[in-house]
Amino acid sequence: MDGLATFLADIGQWAWIAWLVLIAVFLVIEMLTLDFTFLMLSFGGLLGLIAGLLGLPWWAQLIVAAVAAALFIFFLRPPLLHRLRRGEDPAKSNVDALMGLGGTALLDITQITGQVKLSNGDIWTARSLDGTPIIAGTRIAVADISGATAIVRPVTE
Repeated sequence: MDGLATFLADIGQWAWIAWLVLIAVFLVIEMLTLDFTFLMLSFGGLLGLIAGLLGLPWWAQLIVAAVAAALFIFFLRPPLLHRLRRGEDPAKSNVDALMGLGGTALLDITQITGQVKLSNGDIWTARSLDGTPIIAGTRIAVADISGATAIVRPVTE
């Protein structure tokens, strides 16, 4: 039993090195992920390190670090992510920009084949959304994209 007490005393004596290594590992992982999760964990580790420097036992340091990291993740990370992402371009692009886009059926559209000209000028192969045939000249709207095929539905005006 004396060996266990010595081991636990040694952990408390050298815990600051473990905290520094843990903080460094979390910061490196954060640089690779850029999601603020590991940054919050490193902040918790920093508070665990400070708790150790103030003389708290290793188990109390661990509790301080865990509670602080959880609080940082739940209360600091969301506003940071919101602030980071508010400058994103709100314009839809690629396939997202085609959803709901109108157009005209160039050829009859069935569940198997067809062709449409979208309002942006693109000509796409097309299939009917629900399997009902759409006659050439009918106004359509894109419901989905499957590979290089537009899944369309007729537009009732």
